[in-house]
Amino acid sequence: MMRRPKLAGVFLLLACLFAYLVFVKRNYGAKKVEAHPPPPAPRQGGSRSAVTGAAGTSFQYGIMFDAGSTGTRIHIFKFQRENTETPKLAQETFRAIKPGLSAYADEPEKCSAGILELLEVAKSSVPPSLWDATPVVLKATAGLRLLPGEKAQQLLDKVKVLFLESPFLSTDNSVSIMDGTDEGISAWITVNFLNGGVHHADSPTVGILDLGGGSTQITFSPQDEKTIQTSPIDDIQSFTLFNITHTVYAHSYLGLGLMSARLAILGGVDASPLGGSTELISPCLAPEFSGTWEYADVLYSVKGQKAGEPAYEACRNKVQKVLYRKVTKASEVADVEFYAFSYYYDRAVDLRVIEEKTGGTILLSDYIDSAKRVCGGLSVDPVQSPYLCLDLVYISVLLQELGFPPNKRFKVSLVLILDQIPVLILDQIPVLILDQIPDPPLLCVLQLARTINQVETSWALGATFHYIESLKKH
Repeated sequence: MMRRPKLAGVFLLLACLFAYLVFVKRNYGAKKVEAHPPPPAPRQGGSRSAVTGAAGTSFQYGIMFDAGSTGTRIHIFKFQRENTETPKLAQETFRAIKPGLSAYADEPEKCSAGILELLEVAKSSVPPSLWDATPVVLKATAGLRLLPGEKAQQLLDKVKVLFLESPFLSTDNSVSIMDGTDEGISAWITVNFLNGGVHHADSPTVGILDLGGGSTQITFSPQDEKTIQTSPIDDIQSFTLFNITHTVYAHSYLGLGLMSARLAILGGVDASPLGGSTELISPCLAPEFSGTWEYADVLYSVKGQKAGEPAYEACRNKVQKVLYRKVTKASEVADVEFYAFSYYYDRAVDLRVIEEKTGGTILLSDYIDSAKRVCGGLSVDPVQSPYLCLDLVYISVLLQELGFPPNKRFKVSLVLILDQIPVLILDQIPVLILDQIPDPPLLCVLQLARTINQVETSWALGATFHYIESLKKH
């Protein structure tokens, strides 16, 4: 009486095992087909650039190399779509190496090791099934733009070969030098995407201020038609993203980044560099300071100067001369919410006004007051940068020359150090100098943070969107 139920149990167990094996075989076969599809035909956009998950969710990847003057950074972005045209950033992988590509100007072959190292990071971050459909792009900024054309091209050509030999999708325009205006727009897209400002036509957007090593820029979306009509034509750009057309004011200045401006300030107005001389003497440094400073592959001997007037005033005069008639006051900035990036953040960290990891807020008047305090107590301090006085004076004057008035409230955040390319500089438009700003505290509140929603707020994300959109058009 007991054998029949046992026999039935055995048959039931075998039936379940058979059904399980059939299920596994079918699903394994389906996954195997998905992981090894037929080789795609040559393409520009890559029709199989995403993998579909459950409930209509699809993922795609984009790889962006940021080749700046101080280093090369890689961003690997994972995008998620859920039955919508606007993607969500699901994940970002970031890695940075030093030095920048421009350091290999005389030996371009030596740049290979760093690029290959970063490509290995990409290979470990992107599923192998999507390697040949994931675009890989390198955008070089002012570090390469400042090199002689032939040397810059040799570096770009070397990277192109490495990209073509990689398993990722590489096209004719995958490696290039980025225009400064495009860099500003890409950074604007990044910040406003992370804030939700580009998802809908009526969503409010924020402007950006960036102070990089080689250049500085301002980008925002004008709300007053008069701003568009009265601004130089090269400063107004329109583009379409996620089927929405955006119009922005974007102005980039080569040579007014913190490092390049530092060179000009240390050497006076005409740093070229100094008619071939590599000795720099400046009242922005402690009188007893003597050291070396390297910029653009030139090693300078730097010394402090005993000024006849207080160090702050003497240094401010130098900064004003360097910036005189080189910055155009932007209309409407008093009515636009702004984020500020790069060295704005770094110097706030140096002042311990904000925490490096958590960020915080800073007033424009804090920069000014700190500049007066640091410059007023100049001394050789092994802990403090000898250039802090100079940098703080430059930042405080630059912000005001860009047109930001007293009582203007900002939100300011940090991106990676960016270098940009110049656009038209209108020398005929007078600039706002520090002496024209009243002494009462300026209520320009800057919110500083390295990331937004835990994502590095560089131009790379926006540039990746731009590139993927261009591939789709083809």
